[in-house]
Amino acid sequence: MPKPEDISFGYLLNDVTLLFRKHFDRRAVKFGLTRAQWRATKMLYRREGLRQTELAEFLEMEPIAVGRVIDRLQAAGFVERRPDPKDRRAWRLYTTAQASGVVDDMERIAYELRRECTVGVTYEELSQAMDVMTRLKENLQALDTTEAPPSPEGEESK
Repeated sequence: MPKPEDISFGYLLNDVTLLFRKHFDRRAVKFGLTRAQWRATKMLYRREGLRQTELAEFLEMEPIAVGRVIDRLQAAGFVERRPDPKDRRAWRLYTTAQASGVVDDMERIAYELRRECTVGVTYEELSQAMDVMTRLKENLQALDTTEAPPSPEGEESK
């Protein structure tokens, strides 16, 4: 009897992600934002006042890379840095009015792309697929806390 682990689904998940990104990027190119810039802008739009290190954690990026993204967004007028009232060494990040308009446009692009790529898929089917993918994600995240790093070759684990 076949088991779930007999189904190789990783490539399909990757292909869907890559195709969705490709089509989104083609439609969003008119805004002149890279994917990293768009993700940072959207995250800040939803969570204004984050520190750069907090933003890096949410985006799962290195703080230095996020710093470069923020520098470019600030130069383009999408983000502003404001002093942290509780720590004069730190800055809080906020989106500008210019960013708000772009976020709204990007949300419309994402909505339209979701509508197009779910043609022939019912709400119930997609909801069930989301539930399964959420469980897969949770199972993989649990491995982060349960997997011991491999011991060096030749050493026995203690």
